[in-house]
This record gives sequence, structure tokens and C-alpha cells, in this order.
Amino acid sequence: MKKTVTTLADGRELIYYDSRDDTVRTAVDPRPLAPVTSRSEIRYDELTGDHVAVASHRQSRTYLPPADACPLCPARDGRESEIPEESYEVAVFENRFPSLSGGVGRCEVVCFTDDHTASFADLDEERARLVLDAWTDRTAELSALPGVEQVYCFENRGREIGVTLPHAHGQIYAFPYVTPRTALTRRRLDEHRRRTGRNLFDDLVARERADAERVVLETEHWIAFVPYAAKWPYEVHLHPTRRVPDLLALDEAARTDFAQVYLELLRRFDRIFGPAEPPTPYIAAWHQAPFTDERREDFGLHLELFTVRRASGKLKFLAGTESGMGAFMNDIRPEDAARRIREVATA
Repeated sequence: MKKTVTTLADGRELIYYDSRDDTVRTAVDPRPLAPVTSRSEIRYDELTGDHVAVASHRQSRTYLPPADACPLCPARDGRESEIPEESYEVAVFENRFPSLSGGVGRCEVVCFTDDHTASFADLDEERARLVLDAWTDRTAELSALPGVEQVYCFENRGREIGVTLPHAHGQIYAFPYVTPRTALTRRRLDEHRRRTGRNLFDDLVARERADAERVVLETEHWIAFVPYAAKWPYEVHLHPTRRVPDLLALDEAARTDFAQVYLELLRRFDRIFGPAEPPTPYIAAWHQAPFTDERREDFGLHLELFTVRRASGKLKFLAGTESGMGAFMNDIRPEDAARRIREVATA
């Protein structure tokens, strides 16, 4: 992998990741952009202990532009783009409309391909591996920034999820605090260790492997299963078979195996509802240990993939119980969801 670091016209960082060492990236951003002056604010909710980012400048961000004005396509044929090269493999840049900024974290955009019509599932294994390497490199770089406690790599796919740019891309947030979900998991890990003397992630994976009814895919280095208490209609958790706290700790064998496993999982997701349905909207979320956690080696890196589509033409909306009380109700048995995902593998 070759990494090339440059800047955009307004001073934001842009990084190219290429599979060939002889690739040259010299294009200059010609746009007359003023420096980014947006700042976000972190407020603390004393009732729940949650942090809330207030970022009013995001109201003006780009929203569903026509294909010929997509800012994530390469800058050719006179197009103004966030990526000034005429082609690229994987590119990462600082978000112009960040939720976290101004010394309280950082937000980056990860473009998986320069093909406007492609999705992550359309990538080949070499490109998927390059994306994994980019996620890993950004995790290392962002975790070293002052004040950053947790790095979160994720992809939102589909208008139903709220995506404002259809070009295949993800995001990375460098949080200046430990997120509520991770903090809760940390407490559960500690409780399980005190009660049993064992690691909770190890026990959960061992239980799913022994039960097998909810396992969707398994290789030597990865296992994917629908969790016993899945919150979403179709939800799969992907764990390395050797527990590690973050992307940086994956060994070469797991990194090599990841591309084939993840692409197969995404392609199955796209076939859940049949060939007549539009592509499945989803969120793919990497859970990594906070870098400030003294017991971070107990944490288990994993990816959670889930969709808000519950049936053909029907979405799961977060109603009063979920939105108001955080009490989830699932209309689909996790065992049935796992069976369906396995079935579509040969459809």
C-alpha cells in the first residue's frame, strides 16, 4: 500500500491509498475555497451521562446532488470535487461539515471507489483489503491526536439510513470521549470478569459457535452471526476468531481473510429481500476499544452490520419505545433472520 498525503484548497487534509507503490498523486485542488471555520461544541447531559455534539453549521451541507455534481467523484471533465485526481482507488479527507471539530475531535470521509454507481459489495477483494488498510492507518493516526479517546469507522448506505451522498463512502469519527455504547459494554465486561473470571466476548462467540443456529458465516479467522438478542430486523456481528482490541492488532492472516468474508456478507445482505428490491440500506459499524482504556485488551474488535428494512417495502422505524426509552422490539426472530441470510447465499 502507498499512502500519499496532501491538502485541499481550504487546508483540509486529503490522503490517497493506492495498491501500487509507483502511483503518483500530484493533482492540486483548484477550487477557490475559504478556510473552514466551523466549530462544534460538546455538551454533557447530567441526567444520562451522555455527551451531545452541537454542530449547527451542518445544516448547510451538501444534500443529494445530481450525479454530475457529486463531490466524491474524481475531478475530471471539469467537475469540481473533493478529490482533485482524475481517478483514485481509496481516498480519505477531512469532512467540510464535521460533527466534531475545533479541538473536540475530528471527522473524516472515506471514499471506497471512484465509480459513482458502485457499492462496497461491488468491490473486488484487493480493493476491500485496501479499505481495511486505510481504516487501520486512520485509526492509528487519529488515536494519536491530543484528546482523542475512541476511533469509530463506519458506513451508512442508502437514503433510508439518511445518506446525503449516494457515492460509496464511509466515515471515521475521532471522539474526544468514550461513546455511551462502548462505556456500557466496558461495564458489562468488568461485571462478567468479576462474576466468572472469563472474558465476555470470548464467551459470547463460543456460545454462538456451539449453538450454530444463528451463525451465518465462519472461516478460520472470522465468524459472523446474528446475535441472540438482535435489535434490528437483520443484524449480523462479525468477529475475528482471535480476539483483538482494535484494527491495528489484526494479524496478516485475518486481514487477508477479511475481504472475502465481508464482501460475501454484504452480497448476502443485498439478496435478503429478493432481486426486485432496491439495494438493502444498512449501517456497518466497527467497534474498537477506547485508546485511553487501561484494560483495553479485554475488548473484542467486531463489526456490526444491520438494516432498517424489515420486509419488502417496509422499514423499521424507531417508535416510542425505542426512541423514548431505548427499549427495542424486534419483529423477526434472530434464528429466522440467520436462516434467511444463509439461504440467500445460493439464491
